[in-house]
Amino acid sequence: MKSVPLFFAALVCISCGPVFADEAPAKRWRDQAEFSFVQTGGNTDVTTLSLKNLLTYRVSRPLSLSWKVEALNSIKSGTQTAERYLTELRGDYLVTQRMYGIASTSWLRDRFAGIDAHYDGSLGVGYRFLEGPRHTLIGEAGLNYTYEQYINNTSDDYPASRLFGKYQFAITERNVLSQSLEYLQDLELIRGQVLNSETALTAALTDIFSLKASYTVRFHSKPVPATLKKTDTTLAMALVATF
Repeated sequence: MKSVPLFFAALVCISCGPVFADEAPAKRWRDQAEFSFVQTGGNTDVTTLSLKNLLTYRVSRPLSLSWKVEALNSIKSGTQTAERYLTELRGDYLVTQRMYGIASTSWLRDRFAGIDAHYDGSLGVGYRFLEGPRHTLIGEAGLNYTYEQYINNTSDDYPASRLFGKYQFAITERNVLSQSLEYLQDLELIRGQVLNSETALTAALTDIFSLKASYTVRFHSKPVPATLKKTDTTLAMALVATF
């Protein structure tokens, strides 16, 4: 009869084993890739493809790191008709449940907007005013230092202030409308203001894939050279994969 309790003890251990095994640590990384068909306007007027990728890694509960990459290139009849590359490294540190600190650095090349190379470093603070489930609103403010090389063989460096806001509205559980706005002000009043805006509608197809329609506006009050247009636009339809 002693074998009966031992049998039930073994059965309990076997049945509980998978339950404890399922209690794995939360996933630390997340990757979101966008493959887009775009129509540009302003200093370029082309229809082409672009790629974006955002990799995020949670180092600890308060600290997360992210790496963003963007690439747009178009060649027609052997001539470059559009070219824009961006990479950005960023760290976010949660100070309170809603407030977080920001440190970032980035590099940009957009020769059709006059920029041969753009480097900047930024420090700031952000706050989550709304956290869902239907409405999400964040705001960020900070300072950065910029060094730019232009296509006319000149360069400049200057401090700037940065304001950023993003609002998301969950129309349904799988359909989200978002609006972001970024404002950069040259504190030496030489290079003027930069305004970046994106309006987007994202519809989930599966747990991994989504479709995203977006319209991006980039405005620079004092482009270099001055003969360039002040506003560039991008209309995009993207397939988004989230892992």
